[in-house]
Amino acid sequence: MIGYFTKRMIYGLLVMLGVVVLVFFLFQGFGDPSRLILGQSADAATRDNIRKELYLDQPVWKQFALYLNDVSPVAVHTQEEIDKKQLKGWFVGGDTKVGLKVPYLRRSYQTKKEVWQVLMEALPGTLVLALAAILIAIAIGIPLGVIAAVKKDTWMDTSAIFASVLGISAPSFFMGIIIAYLFGFVLSDYTGLGMTGTLFDTTPPGWHRELQLRNLILPSFTLGIRPLAIITQLTRGSMLDVLNQDYIRTAYAKGLSRRSVILKHALRNALNPVITAITGWFAELLAGAFFVEYIFGWKGIGKVTVDALEKLDFPVVMGSVLITSFFFILVNILADMLYGVVDPRVRLQ
Repeated sequence: MIGYFTKRMIYGLLVMLGVVVLVFFLFQGFGDPSRLILGQSADAATRDNIRKELYLDQPVWKQFALYLNDVSPVAVHTQEEIDKKQLKGWFVGGDTKVGLKVPYLRRSYQTKKEVWQVLMEALPGTLVLALAAILIAIAIGIPLGVIAAVKKDTWMDTSAIFASVLGISAPSFFMGIIIAYLFGFVLSDYTGLGMTGTLFDTTPPGWHRELQLRNLILPSFTLGIRPLAIITQLTRGSMLDVLNQDYIRTAYAKGLSRRSVILKHALRNALNPVITAITGWFAELLAGAFFVEYIFGWKGIGKVTVDALEKLDFPVVMGSVLITSFFFILVNILADMLYGVVDPRVRLQ
């Protein structure tokens, strides 16, 4: 088991390295950051100083090596760099030190704040939104799939299949616009919901931060529609396979109630593909909530990234890609651990 997870961690690190290479070279040639920082009217000497500070006067291969050194948790830095970048970690050595540190994602071109700080301020919003969306999908999708399988070829089964196909086919950005307009504008007097809003609203007097859970309803439901549809179909298909197994017929022959057979025997053995969908979609929601956050004005990594793209703030965009890819890898590793909890056969293997 330890060897297996060690191998998965190594694969994860290789994937992260590939992401670093991709995001660095993807944004090469998308404009001069010195002009973005200073504007078009800045003099040449000032722009040259900015380019030197951002290592843009170096060859591309050296820029990449310096960027990799910044984002890597194990890196080599001079004492001057450690003080200037305010690196956090443990370093040993003389003027040039080797250390274990918090990855340095550099600073935003626009706000001059550290990218790590910008993303960590937005991350809780994305986590809450993704968690609420996947909980909605689980709470509705699994029971709906079980009912569709048990009531096969009835109107319940047909309705569940139709609704799931509709949910899969509808893009999140389209559903977001429809739901925001319908429930946040047209029916707002009845629903009490607005088209936009964040988890915390800052209001006078004193500019206190107030928790606004109602602002979570529309974006989380919108984001949860597609995983809900996938979970419903997978649960139905997996349950139909399990219900035809010999041990299910044996359980009925022993006199067990239908409820007990379905919930304790059939459902548990049918959950493996569903867990795959849940964990995969949770990682996908973390990485793909951009349009939903933007439509509903929800403060999260997605909205921060879209705003940064509009302003060509590349360090924020690159940092966002790295953070979301890290969570994607982490969730998939946790999914493998969850398989062992649900299915003893996986744990033994």
